[in-house]
Amino acid sequence: MKRKLLMLGVAAMAVMSSAVLAQQAGYPIIVTAPGKGPFNFPEGYKTDFSKVTMSVKEKLSPNLYVVHGSSGPDTAHPDGSGGRTAVLFGPDGVLMVDTQNRQVTDKTLAAIRTFTKAPIKIVINSHAHSDHTGGNAFFAKQGAVIIGQQNLAYELTPGPDARPEQKADFDPIALPKVTYNYDPKKPGTPALTIYMNGEIVDAIPMMPSHLGGDTVVRFRNANVIYIEDFYRNFGYPYADQANGGSIQGMLDAIDLFMKLSNDKTILVPGHGHLIHKAELLPYRKMIVEVRNKVTDLKKAGKSLKDVLAMDLTKPYDNGTDGDTKQSKDRFISEVYAETNGVTLPPIVEGRRKMPKYD
Repeated sequence: MKRKLLMLGVAAMAVMSSAVLAQQAGYPIIVTAPGKGPFNFPEGYKTDFSKVTMSVKEKLSPNLYVVHGSSGPDTAHPDGSGGRTAVLFGPDGVLMVDTQNRQVTDKTLAAIRTFTKAPIKIVINSHAHSDHTGGNAFFAKQGAVIIGQQNLAYELTPGPDARPEQKADFDPIALPKVTYNYDPKKPGTPALTIYMNGEIVDAIPMMPSHLGGDTVVRFRNANVIYIEDFYRNFGYPYADQANGGSIQGMLDAIDLFMKLSNDKTILVPGHGHLIHKAELLPYRKMIVEVRNKVTDLKKAGKSLKDVLAMDLTKPYDNGTDGDTKQSKDRFISEVYAETNGVTLPPIVEGRRKMPKYD
């Protein structure tokens, strides 16, 4: 699945200084704030995408907007349906970060057309989950060149255990045509730098953390970094270990964000509200404290079932922003899998075969 790097008319490759410029006065502009709880996520509920509306939720600079779904219909994401889509626009065309759910692609494009008629040129995928990549095929057919980590390409390709409907729905056009890999010797180094619409856009491959093939996207002039789902300000961290993620990798990612940003940098999560680097510190502290507790319990011979029953996240619950039992149990289970010096199985083509715990 090797792909050769394409020369883009609006792009050029370079390794650049990581310095960021001053935030533009008056930005960001919050057009529609995330919804507020409490929320209740019924078991087995499925999003009614016919009720989802797509609109501009934030303006990060004069030509960098965020398009996001409406809160309410998607009970898995209290802030709106699916993940954020960042849109850089201007005379060079449109660069998107992520493409939303497949079911709302027409609405996503319609929302983009409310502020620009420029052609869709580039999509950078932050990670492989469907609420961020479901629209890949649609936007590739609009003319976009899709960019992402090689592991992301593997993760988007149905594996041997994929359900029949996943294999039937798979369209190879949804895969990135420009790929790169994370270099553990050079964390934070852009794999690709794009000069477009007065911006300098860095695609920065990440260590295996949320998934195994993630990328954060820095807009230098706007002083904005799209950090996708490494950070969550509702619910608990999600390291998709079966697809290459890890709790330790998420800690490493947070440490890297602290170096890549300054105090005024706007950090844009895939879900939730915008943050600055200072807000990463309590998040990191919570992960470390929970990991230490789980480590001690596992050393004492406690099973995963025992640990889950102890409600270790209770001191950190805020009760309003999606702190569901599903979110808590998933987080604790991931931490349990990595404690006591456990080395996770190797990543093979973007995925891991995770052991089962009682």
